[in-house]
Amino acid sequence: MDKFKTYKIIVFILFGITISLPAQVTVVGHITAEVVSSLTATEISQLSFGQFSPETTGGKIIMTPKGTRTATGTVKVIEGLDNPGGFSVTGEPDASISVELPKEPVTLTNSNSSGKMTVTGWMTDLIQQSNMSIPQSGKEQVNIGATLIVGDYQENPVGIYKGTYNITFHYN
Repeated sequence: MDKFKTYKIIVFILFGITISLPAQVTVVGHITAEVVSSLTATEISQLSFGQFSPETTGGKIIMTPKGTRTATGTVKVIEGLDNPGGFSVTGEPDASISVELPKEPVTLTNSNSSGKMTVTGWMTDLIQQSNMSIPQSGKEQVNIGATLIVGDYQENPVGIYKGTYNITFHYN
């Protein structure tokens, strides 16, 4: 056999071996996970409808998240300590959060009698109730407003009315 044919056979065998090998490769993948700070909220101001007189038939008092108080019906508001509810929310900067306001009316009870009033129409000063971002400082203030349904003096005698409500903040 001549040398040229021998080289051809060797080259052919090498190419044949290379072509017939299975094509596979193993690589290393990387995994990451990041634990972020807990989402916390603290009440910094109580929702207060302030002082008022229901007069003959009562009505409503609307407290906006911006702190504007208006009355309807025969309710007469007295200037004083009224304000929206305020919460300081702390979390991971730039994280998206949402707020869940009460879905049901909340009852306020007179501490000296059986008088009750209802709070409805919950609202927040957030532009949207979802997908709000925590600023770079890690803190956001959220204000809450609502509507107080007021009866006449017989339904709502003089006294201080109190109640509680739940508000929930979520990471999205």
